[in-house]
This record gives sequence, C-alpha cells and structure tokens, in this order.
Amino acid sequence: MLLEVENLTTSFAIGEKEVPIVDSLNFSVDAGKCLALVGESGCGKSMTALSLLRLVPKPGRVVGGQVRIDGKNILKYSIPQMREVRGDDISMIFQEPMTSLNPVVRVGEQVMEALTLHEKIHRSDAKERALALFQRVGIPDHEERFYSYPHQMSGGLKQRVMIAMALVTRPRILLADEPTTALDVTIQAQIIELMRELQRDFQTAILLITHDLGVVNQIADEIAVMYAGRIIEKGSRVEILSNASHPYTRGLLGALPGRAKPRERLYEIEGTVPSPKNWPSGCRFAPRCPEAVERCKTEVPQLLSLGKDRSDVACFQRESAS
Repeated sequence: MLLEVENLTTSFAIGEKEVPIVDSLNFSVDAGKCLALVGESGCGKSMTALSLLRLVPKPGRVVGGQVRIDGKNILKYSIPQMREVRGDDISMIFQEPMTSLNPVVRVGEQVMEALTLHEKIHRSDAKERALALFQRVGIPDHEERFYSYPHQMSGGLKQRVMIAMALVTRPRILLADEPTTALDVTIQAQIIELMRELQRDFQTAILLITHDLGVVNQIADEIAVMYAGRIIEKGSRVEILSNASHPYTRGLLGALPGRAKPRERLYEIEGTVPSPKNWPSGCRFAPRCPEAVERCKTEVPQLLSLGKDRSDVACFQRESAS
C-alpha cells in the first residue's frame, strides 16, 4: 500500500481544552487509485490533508497516529526530510488559491520553482514543462499568462495555476482539496481527465476532498464519508453510491438534485455540523439523526464491516441489522 493512515489525530487548543478536529482516522490509498473524502464543510476534510503534509496551522498539532508512505512513518521525519517528501512524494492542490499563491511572484516562476527545487533541472527545461502544463489545465493564452501576477488573474485561472503547481513534479500521491471549485464544466472535465491520466500513466494515488458527488462518481475508486472529525462510512464507490448504510451518507445522497422527483422538494439534513468545541458525546451525528436511539447519545459506534459487498459503517442501527 502506497499511503497508509492509522489512528491519525489532530487537535487544537481551544481555551483550556485540547479538541480533536481529526479524530482517529484510518484509511489507505494504493498506487493508481483514488479515495474520495466527502462530507459537509466543517467535518475536518481539509485539516486531514494538512495533517498528512504536517502543515497544520497553530495552535493545532498532530498528536497521534501514523502516516506511512511505502511503510515509512513520515510523522517522525525531520523538517528537511519533510521538505523532500512534499513535492517529490506527496503534493497538494489547495482549496484557496487567493491565499496560497505568492502575490509578488509571477505565476510561471512559482510553478517552475517546484521543479528546480525537487528535480534540479535547467530553467529552460522547467519552463517548457510548466508551459505545457499551463496548456493542459486549460489556461488560455498560456504563454502570456505565464508572466502574470496572481492579482491579474481570475479566481478560476488562479485555481488552474494551483493545479499545475501540484502536478508539475508528477507526485506519487496527490491531495486534491476541492480541485474543480470555481471552474466551468468544460475545464472541470479537463482536470478530471488529467487526474485520470496521472493515475493511469504514473500510478499516482489520489486523495480527493470534495462535496461534489458528481466528481466522486467520475474518478473515485473508494469513498470515505467524514462527519465531525470521524470517518463514519467507508467502502467502494459503487457500494456507497448505490447502497449507502449510514443515515448521514443517505442524507447526503438524498440531497442530490437528480434524486428528487419533478416538483418534489429536495431532501435536507436538519441542523448543522456541530462546532468542535461542542462535539456531542457518543455518535456525533446523533442530534441530527432521524434513527438515533438513547444508546447513540452516550456510546461511540466503531467502524465495522457489514459483510461482503457492503461498506464499513459506524452505526449501532446497522450493526444490529448485520
């Protein structure tokens, strides 16, 4: 297995409490495969990706678990070792290009920098590869845009620059945090196809973070559903999209526009994701769950297998039915 995550826990100091934002996550992604991490905003998906890269902002910190690449736990690496890992082994498409690009450096230089640092190639070769990737990700007038500053580009163009920056070193593992946000349908399709090519041609492992289940259906091999810092369901794309087990997953799928009958009101999950400061005891989805019983409010359900051709699920109701 190329990427293995075991009991990963990241906490933030909130007042006098240490609050787990990412709580004992377990998942793996093999070479050439894509795992989609889905869930509402505030569930801890982006913080999971930052934890893998050891880029958690203060006052947060990774407090437990292992992140293994080829069996080696990178959470024990020194800072210089991690600099080598970032870009060579693992790269990330960040969600907010406005804050991720350097405002005083031309975008072409920023993409070239990754190549010159990690592959030690000549600047002319780095420029050629970067320009080719600008064209691949759908940047119009890419040779002119190569010399633009971030403020001279639209949000969608900056997003494409971020994608080019993450892909230019051909990383073995790609963390893609909402990679198609702010892109039109045509460019979105190009980016998805580019990610597929990475999987096929370079056996890149992809961790896709998204709320767009349409994108998930096009590229993911497996899905992990995250809620309030925990994974509550995990399985193959086909199993989860066609036969979801957890009430939360079924609620997410029920809210898709294509699932509603004509003139029928879209399903919605009542309430909102709780603040980490007020994580409920027991099952964290219990306050919003239509199937919750008293046990759900006091005990934490574990992620268990329901058997062959079924997803793993953390739900007492499914556990009793298996």
